[in-house]
Amino acid sequence: MILTVLQYVGAILTALVGLYALFAPKNTVGFTGLMPEGGRGVTEIRVVFGMFFIVLGVFPILTGSVVAFQMLGYAYLFVGIARVISIFVDKSGSPSNWYSVVFELVFGVILIL
Repeated sequence: MILTVLQYVGAILTALVGLYALFAPKNTVGFTGLMPEGGRGVTEIRVVFGMFFIVLGVFPILTGSVVAFQMLGYAYLFVGIARVISIFVDKSGSPSNWYSVVFELVFGVILIL
């Protein structure tokens, strides 16, 4: 029961991040580190961090499919692993990057179970 609630929380948080990026792309600099410069930059944040995250979060909720939740979990897990590697390779160990790692790995595991 608790695990199921946490899985839905992970999916909902994913969709909420997407909604925020879709409607306020210029305000995402703090958690993405990306500067939305020009129309193209703003569009990319809207679609990649916006709509893509909305679909990733909403699809498991709409379908109720275990596989859909697991897919989202594997996506977070592998993004977290790639982020850890990147932190060391790119020397980008800012606190917000480490917070993202924790979120990605924790929710990755929760969503896979």
